[in-house]
Amino acid sequence: MSEETKKKRKLRLLPGLSTDEFRHPSDQRATDALKRVPGLDKLLAKILEVGLERIFYVENVASNLRVTPQMFGRLHRSLVWATKILDVPEPEMYVTVDPVPNAWTYGHTKPFITLTSGLIDMLSDEELFFVIAHEVGHIKGGHVLYGTMARNIAEIVAWLGQATFGIGSLLGQGLVIALLEWYRCAELTSDRAALLCVQDLEPARSTFMKLAGGTTRLAGEMDRDEFLRQVREYEEIDRTTLERAYKILLTIRRTHPFAMQRAKEVETWFGSGYVEVMSRRPELA
Repeated sequence: MSEETKKKRKLRLLPGLSTDEFRHPSDQRATDALKRVPGLDKLLAKILEVGLERIFYVENVASNLRVTPQMFGRLHRSLVWATKILDVPEPEMYVTVDPVPNAWTYGHTKPFITLTSGLIDMLSDEELFFVIAHEVGHIKGGHVLYGTMARNIAEIVAWLGQATFGIGSLLGQGLVIALLEWYRCAELTSDRAALLCVQDLEPARSTFMKLAGGTTRLAGEMDRDEFLRQVREYEEIDRTTLERAYKILLTIRRTHPFAMQRAKEVETWFGSGYVEVMSRRPELA
């Protein structure tokens, strides 16, 4: 994010911001459900500690470019502002060569963010600020432990099944579904955190539009009104029990909600909870 954009937006810092002020109700319910599983937090933390966290970190350092004030300075400025607004310590951030637009936050004791080159090439600076703030929102929301496991739980359960002749895999499928459900709900909370950082609905809308079907070459032919019309069509799909069942079946194995759902959720919160959070704080440019 450029300094010019920051001045134009008159971004506010949010001193004392609590995650409870923007946590999505679905995130809270899903988190409570996971915490009721005896010993789950300790088990997941131990799995990360003995292997996954270090593997991912070493891979980043060895293969990807770390974002610093000198390396990808614009990305670093967006990271700094997101951490200032959400009041979290600045994590390390990396760029990896991957044409698939994506971003993720890994690590439990030392979180770090990774952006793909495909994402950077597709999004504008403001849209990238939204995505970076979304990832910082995962750190603010305490999502990193469950989130890291959710992205890798299928492979872990498959390995467990091999080690226990299929019994562990069978028992683990319920955990896979529960973690993926939690992950989708956590995404909605982090979208709200990102909105609190960019403090403008348009970057959120355009980000979701591009994530749904963005193309750099035809970016000028994308139409926001047509996208919003499609979002409304998505809302109307729930008219019958069968259509609702199809939505569940299409969603159950996904790590992220559909782009249309995310756009709808952010739009709704912008006119309610977002206004309340911002109104409680003075404008600090």
